[in-house]
Amino acid sequence: MSEFLGSPHALLILVLAGFLPNEIWRMAGLWFGAGVDEGSEVLVWVRAVATAILAGVIAQILVQPPGVLADVPDWLRYGAVAAGFAMFMLTWRSIFAGVVAGEIVLVAGKWWLG
Repeated sequence: MSEFLGSPHALLILVLAGFLPNEIWRMAGLWFGAGVDEGSEVLVWVRAVATAILAGVIAQILVQPPGVLADVPDWLRYGAVAAGFAMFMLTWRSIFAGVVAGEIVLVAGKWWLG
């Protein structure tokens, strides 16, 4: 079983350096954000900034793909994004459905290309 999970030291470092710091900020956000009105100007601004950052990351991955994704043709990457967006809009803005549709198109296209 340790071969599947890897080194116990690596898992401990992953939990201490990756998981716990992230969870602290998530819990702080829940605690501080509990009383904020969803329609407030501050929250609308935060949502707009988060959306812009996400759009920038997606654009960077499309234009300059990292690692193995660089082996996938441009038309397939853009097609997967278009399929994911179409599914997102068809399912009344379900992020999960959009991500799954984009992944299916990307993996199936790469498999088909061989």
